[in-house]
Amino acid sequence: MRPWRGAAAPKGGHAIDLLQGGDALFPAMERALLDARHEVWLASYIVHTDAASERLLATLLRVAKAGVRVRLVVDGFGSRHALVWWRERLAGSSVVLAVFRPIDRWWHWFQPGQLRRLHLKLCVVDGHVAFVGGINLIDDRIDLHHGALAAVRLDFAVRLEGPVVAEVERQLRRLWARSWLGRDFGDELRNLVFNPEPIRRAREWVQTRLTGLGSALQRARQQLLQRKQEPQDLSPVRVAYVLRDNLRNRHAIEREYLHALRGAQQRFDLICPYFYPSARLLRALMAAARRGVQVRLLLQGQADYKIARWAAQALYAALLARGVQVFEYEAAFLHAKVAAADDDWATVGSSNLDPTSLLLNLEANVVVYDEAFTAALRTAFEQALQGSRPVPPQAAPSGLRGWVQRLWVAWLAQVYLRAAGGDERY
Repeated sequence: MRPWRGAAAPKGGHAIDLLQGGDALFPAMERALLDARHEVWLASYIVHTDAASERLLATLLRVAKAGVRVRLVVDGFGSRHALVWWRERLAGSSVVLAVFRPIDRWWHWFQPGQLRRLHLKLCVVDGHVAFVGGINLIDDRIDLHHGALAAVRLDFAVRLEGPVVAEVERQLRRLWARSWLGRDFGDELRNLVFNPEPIRRAREWVQTRLTGLGSALQRARQQLLQRKQEPQDLSPVRVAYVLRDNLRNRHAIEREYLHALRGAQQRFDLICPYFYPSARLLRALMAAARRGVQVRLLLQGQADYKIARWAAQALYAALLARGVQVFEYEAAFLHAKVAAADDDWATVGSSNLDPTSLLLNLEANVVVYDEAFTAALRTAFEQALQGSRPVPPQAAPSGLRGWVQRLWVAWLAQVYLRAAGGDERY
């Protein structure tokens, strides 16, 4: 069993399934939603107006009509094209849609933090089952910029049961409340100022609870002490939920990758569409390869954004010179963000290894310490390699051209981070 050395402590007692693509994820989500009895929380960077979105929306409306509390939060940039469509269909229902940092007014574009987006893809049903990964609510055969695709986009998510589900739900609750408050904050503030009734009710609520505050605090202390004394659950499957935000968890996902790379002894496989890692991660990748670890990177061969592929290619020469194997996936568009180290460490989530994911966006990954799950992910990696081509050293930008490309990309990354309000060098 691999010892834990990551940023988030894993918990045991989970059931987890690897889901490849929306064809696997959406039916699994639909089954979980139809079994819902109490509440559903859902977050997505992109929602669309296609058949897959319409079917999921119909399911949400159906369970809401049956009395289930449904809360949905989407990103104001990634989902801007579909918001009118979703709002029209949700009108009159009990499903409540919140938008994270909307940009439906021209002045929204100039508000601080607009380059820091909600890039999560999460769903929790009844606090019992969670879905975490990189798959947006859009069919894998459709791309927002390229239209209908000739082949199914490569992407992954997981279905998860166990203690970590509560952590996913807590994040979704906080995120939805934050987004909903920001939606009509001005109106709510005016109502509060001119209507004394909410203040009166708040005072009564506080007074009725102050009498029991001391005993509640005492119970909380006892429960905390009991949890500290309980032995750590190391039963299969051990899972850690790792989120990245701009407060206490700024580098949490990056640290998980660093620990995995530094601890790898045999192999490290990564699939990532947007690859321009920090200097720390780049050094860790090359150091692992130099000490004999088989390091394989599967990156995009069909570019959805040319600048992203150009940025990754600027690093090819340095990686290949130090023994890192680089492959470009050409069978279809690539959107997966997964990795596996040795035989019992794997991660699936929303985070790319680029400046926007590692320093700006809200991201979430699960880290799984389990041989069976790692084997399933590695099998998927080997299958994906069949649709890729290895990058030979002579194909990597080198010499003066390579240096110019690297300097240009580094400058662009730093300018983007400064525009987003970032204060770190990358």
